[in-house]
Amino acid sequence: MDIELGEVQAKFADIIWEREPISSGELTKICGKELGWKKSTTYTVLKKLCEKGIFQNINGTVTSKISKDAFYFAKSEKLVNENYKGSIPIFLAAFTSRKKLSEKDIDEIQKMIDKIREE
Repeated sequence: MDIELGEVQAKFADIIWEREPISSGELTKICGKELGWKKSTTYTVLKKLCEKGIFQNINGTVTSKISKDAFYFAKSEKLVNENYKGSIPIFLAAFTSRKKLSEKDIDEIQKMIDKIREE
């Protein structure tokens, strides 16, 4: 699966994830209103995202092959693996060197760590 999406493809993917299952006809109407696309543009982008393994169009009904959460998890995992040697501590160190974590963020991270330790 290709997990790279441009900004426009990401907006299109969100439209599908929010409304699936959706008929391809309804999808073209929504994309016309929200993105200003012609029918041919909708079908071209849909075809590309189906080729990437994210969506499928079966008998005019569009559904996802991977959930939005799973897609963004894979994208995050790829980022950490490629840029931080797969190390969450290195990623967090890089991230927090530029952005201060709020108390709420720290508490949420601590809860995640505590949950992992319990398992």
